[in-house]
Amino acid sequence: MGPSAKAFYLGLAGLALFEALKVYFIMPMPGSQGIESLGMAYFLHTYRWVFRVGFLIAIALGSGVFLRGRKWLPALAASGTIVVVWLINFEMTAERMFRQPAKLALRARGDNSVGEDSIVLGIERNGETKAYPIRFLVYHHQVQDSIGGGPVIVTYCSVCRTGRVFEPIVDGRLEKFRLVGMDHFNAMFEDASTHSWWRQATGEAVIGPLKGAMLPEIDARQLSLREWFKLHPSSLVMQPDEKSKADYDLKGKFERGESTGKLTRTDSASWKDNSWVVGIQIASASKAYDWNRLKAQRVINDRVGNVPVVLVLAADQRNFAAFVRTDAGLIFKLNGDVLSANGQSFDLSGRNLTGSGQPLKEMNAHQEFWHSWRTFHPGTLRDL
Repeated sequence: MGPSAKAFYLGLAGLALFEALKVYFIMPMPGSQGIESLGMAYFLHTYRWVFRVGFLIAIALGSGVFLRGRKWLPALAASGTIVVVWLINFEMTAERMFRQPAKLALRARGDNSVGEDSIVLGIERNGETKAYPIRFLVYHHQVQDSIGGGPVIVTYCSVCRTGRVFEPIVDGRLEKFRLVGMDHFNAMFEDASTHSWWRQATGEAVIGPLKGAMLPEIDARQLSLREWFKLHPSSLVMQPDEKSKADYDLKGKFERGESTGKLTRTDSASWKDNSWVVGIQIASASKAYDWNRLKAQRVINDRVGNVPVVLVLAADQRNFAAFVRTDAGLIFKLNGDVLSANGQSFDLSGRNLTGSGQPLKEMNAHQEFWHSWRTFHPGTLRDL
């Protein structure tokens, strides 16, 4: 084989291998999520056109192979490489596999088509309320919207089993994000301005020019749509996107813990990789609470760092919330769905039911797979 033929075939092989590695390090491929692959994935992505042009030059220099010998062989090799490049860049990219809604539609309760047993992420902001069903979010991964006069990005990662809502403001400007892939089983988004990559579970830019920056997190509740309507009867609800219906978990198997997928299944035992926990972070302190224990006790009085908290699970065993206890000696009890302590009663939104006194201060609490919470909160404590 002459030098030009070697350049041709090495160029084809190099291009195919490069494209394969580029997607391997940022997608859930066998072994890719258990290694520190983020730096390599970002490097390959950032300099992708340098690699591509280099390999294309080698292919062009060796294109003389079509003028001699068995022409079908280089044609076959070139066709194979073209198929690999096309599949990886047009079929296997995260943003093409998990598309954004063609048109975001939200409706009031009277026009809502979503079953009220669905689990939603509910947001209340500046007097406006909206709910986003998880059975839609697990496909889209992110939905960009506005509420209460400001923009929001509502995110969900099914492999980590956790939702987060952020304000998509970076350096004082509205930012757009695209789903770029996954690292350590958590969804990764890329901003349009600097091409930094942001982690869904924390809202932190983990690599790129903005590394270390954080998106402001917005308070959100995870509960059934029925319970959300009890608290906010005038809320709007995200409706299914017509073009995405075939990809939705319309029966809600995932939200009930009935998914059979290797990455999204639930461990029924406690403290396994895919066991459910509720995680709370206050400043630099974080703690994880076993979902099985919460189901058994329904109310847990505890402390996260120096802050006394109470974690509560509703009678439907789906709606949970966490509040600050104003006094470390104040022990809450639960009767039905009413919290009580020191002669005062509260509903599970923290509203004071006794007609006097302040409401409870709610804090963000996240349902999550244990493997995810411990990975992104490495100093977390466990409630044992």
